[in-house]
Order: sequence, then structure tokens, then C-alpha cells
Amino acid sequence: MTPAVLLTRLPADNQRLAARLQACGVRSHCMPLLQIRPQEEDGEQRALMLDLDRYQAVIAVSPVAARLGLERLDRYWPQVPVGIDWFAVGGSTAGVLRDYGLPAQAPEDGQDSEALLRLPRWEALFALPQLRVLIWRGVGGREHLANRIVAAGGRVDYLELYQRLPADNLAQAVSAALKDGVRGIVVLSIQALEYWQQAAGADWPQQRAWRCWVPGTRVAERAAELGCEDIVMCRGANDEAVVAAIMAHPLTTQGE
Repeated sequence: MTPAVLLTRLPADNQRLAARLQACGVRSHCMPLLQIRPQEEDGEQRALMLDLDRYQAVIAVSPVAARLGLERLDRYWPQVPVGIDWFAVGGSTAGVLRDYGLPAQAPEDGQDSEALLRLPRWEALFALPQLRVLIWRGVGGREHLANRIVAAGGRVDYLELYQRLPADNLAQAVSAALKDGVRGIVVLSIQALEYWQQAAGADWPQQRAWRCWVPGTRVAERAAELGCEDIVMCRGANDEAVVAAIMAHPLTTQGE
């Protein structure tokens, strides 16, 4: 059986990536590690959106955060406040904001906090005496990004729009993937990585030997801490970066 790559993002993202890999002759198996549950809006979150015009910058960390944040924006601001710089961690997220009509800025040399903060616009923002930044995100995550902004003298608030929970019946799904010939996995966040390890259970010693494609240094470091033996870093988390990394390090070469 030809070895397969396990794709672990949300269903629509998996299907799109699977089609691209199939066109390249790569067999894949789709199995989301996470499910997304939107957060119920409370008074504190409502106040953050009503005060949106007091922020000089808004950062969306994922397409989900961008979509859910724009739903809130629509609810409270018939016209988008002026004077805000809009940022996205990656190109897909920037696309969601741009489709809405926002001039989102995103780095072209990476899809992590460091790349985002290398954008030239931050030099002027960090020079402001009372910089306020709002980060649209899920519950937890991107602390490094906030810490860098605070260290530069800014203030950061979080609009937490969703929870990332383990997908239902994950242990059974991982077992089925193993039977389908999966020998590599694409894992694009630390949380997803940890859910995979938990779901693997007694099979973890076998599965940690799979080739593991990750988006950047922090996920790679956590994978190594968990015992993953064959880690490949993509140059980002978008489809182009993942496909390029898989084609450069295909499963057919494993062990050669």
C-alpha cells in the first residue's frame, strides 16, 4: 500500500489540500484533529468591539478568527472605524479580511509572530506613545506575539472568538488512519499536536516515528519534546508551503 499523508486541519481545508496533493500524486487521509466552537459573546467582549475605534491595530491570527471577528464587526460597526491598521498572520487570513474590504497587511517571508512584526508598518506603530492592539484569536495562543508588543511599549487586548476542542472520536479516527497506511502527518499547531499524541495512546511509540510536517520552529520544538523522530518544517501553514514541503520530503524517500 502506498503510504499516505494524514491531513489534520478543518474539513474544508483538508479537502482543498487533499485535491492539490492528489494532483501531485500524493495519497492522503483526512482527519481533523480539532473542532471549532464559537464563543458566546459576553459583556467584556462586547465592550472590546464597541471600543474598536480606540485601537491603532487589529491582528487576526487565523481565517476562523477573521471570519468570526468580521461577524462582530458587522454587528456593531456599519462603517469600519478609520485609523486602524489591519494585520493577518498569514495570507489566507489576510484574504478573508481583504474580501471584506479591509487593507490587511500580512508578511510574505513567513507565517509566524516574528514575520508579522517584521512588517515595516510596526516601526511607526511602536513609536506611538499609547499603542493599543486588539488580537482576534481563539481561547489561548499567540502569547509570544502579545509579549513582543508589550515589550515594545504597547497594550494588547484579546477578543477570544472560539475554542479549539479535540475532534469527536479522535482515538478511533487515528486508529483508522493507521490501518489506511498513514505514515506521515501534517500538524499545524501545538494544540493539534498534543491532541494527536493523546489520541494515539499506546500506539504513540509507533506514530511518533511518522514524518511530521509542521509550520515553524515552535511547533517543531514541541514535536521534538513529545518524541517525534522525523520532523520537517514547512515555510508556513498555507497550502503552497505544505505542498512544497511534502514534495521536497516525500514519504517514498523515507528510510532511503
